[in-house]
Amino acid sequence: MRASLSLGQCQTIAALRQFLLFDVRLKLSLCDAAFYLSGMSNLIQTYDALAQSGEITRDPAQEACLPGLEDIRAHLDSAPKRKRGILGGLFHSKPEDVPQGLYLWGGVGRGKSMLMDLFVDSLENTAARRVHFHAFMQEVHEGMTEARKRGVDDPLAPVAAKIAADVKLFAFDEMQISDITDAMIVGRLFEKLFEAGVVVVTTSNRHPDELYKHGLNRQLFLPFIALLKDQMVVHELVSPNDYRQDRLSGEQVFFSPANADARQAIDALWKDLTGGKTEPLVLTVKGREVVLPDYRNGAARARFHDLCGAMLGPGDYLAVANAVKLLVLEDIPRLSRSNFNEAKRFVTLIDALYEAKVRLIASAAALPEMLYVEGEGSFEFERTASRLREMQDKDWGQDSE
Repeated sequence: MRASLSLGQCQTIAALRQFLLFDVRLKLSLCDAAFYLSGMSNLIQTYDALAQSGEITRDPAQEACLPGLEDIRAHLDSAPKRKRGILGGLFHSKPEDVPQGLYLWGGVGRGKSMLMDLFVDSLENTAARRVHFHAFMQEVHEGMTEARKRGVDDPLAPVAAKIAADVKLFAFDEMQISDITDAMIVGRLFEKLFEAGVVVVTTSNRHPDELYKHGLNRQLFLPFIALLKDQMVVHELVSPNDYRQDRLSGEQVFFSPANADARQAIDALWKDLTGGKTEPLVLTVKGREVVLPDYRNGAARARFHDLCGAMLGPGDYLAVANAVKLLVLEDIPRLSRSNFNEAKRFVTLIDALYEAKVRLIASAAALPEMLYVEGEGSFEFERTASRLREMQDKDWGQDSE
């Protein structure tokens, strides 16, 4: 039986949905739209219908992206092979210089992921896949490992070939490069995908020129940036609206004690935010795997032991903070001499989340200032407790990009 929600919890859910760029709020309604609006002739009409129904807030900056996405949709669903610039109309592509996709970038909270979901759901006759970029790169690494075991000279070739055989459209959400191994692979991979005729649509918070900025051996990454700009239309979603900022209005996001009531409240929030459909997100950091057990559209859920009981370090927590917009962290215990190492990792994790302006929902054995009251490190923990309090504020992350 579904747990009943209080008025405050309903308000919390509404604000969190806004915080997650409409992505999780729209996941269920967009699935409905794909069915009920399947008779609509194009993506622009579908967006207009959703706006009129109140499912989304009409935004001229988002609407400016629709003609380009609609050109891709119409081309893929109706033409067996590319004849003209598939991004005509808004972007005025030249027939002799056909782009193979769209790179949609802009600040967080503008609705990029929502537009991608709407676009992918609108495809009727096209083999397509939508995946978070981190999860995709993990699959690539696994595929290359298997190819090496078979003695393949170029382990990337069969990975790219399988992708091209399976899909005509690949949609990547939240492209960002922070690992040198990924940086060295992704250029060759995209080149092979483009050569095979795969159309790519991706979202990112950064312009291509800003990808992997200050990264190790970045000069070796520059040809990939040139490839993106040559093969894809780069379009910035410039909107004055940051839908993340219609956020929590003082409702509870830190639950103590971490008992059955806290679990029930978080379960209700999580189900309404994600629809209950999640998958693990596996991040690769210097050859190690960091696993977030439940992930959906920028929201991740894990237990204290998952992230602080494992042998993880600052680099791992930075990767987590860069990969999510909201983290639900459950079952934080009291901290003391007996779990000193876990306490140190928790401090490092909170620092990473704080600096990256990641929203935090948590359940703990005690309130922040009572979590670590004795033992080595307890004095220093006062700073962490203060940050935990600050991160509960309704305006947390107001100035983040």
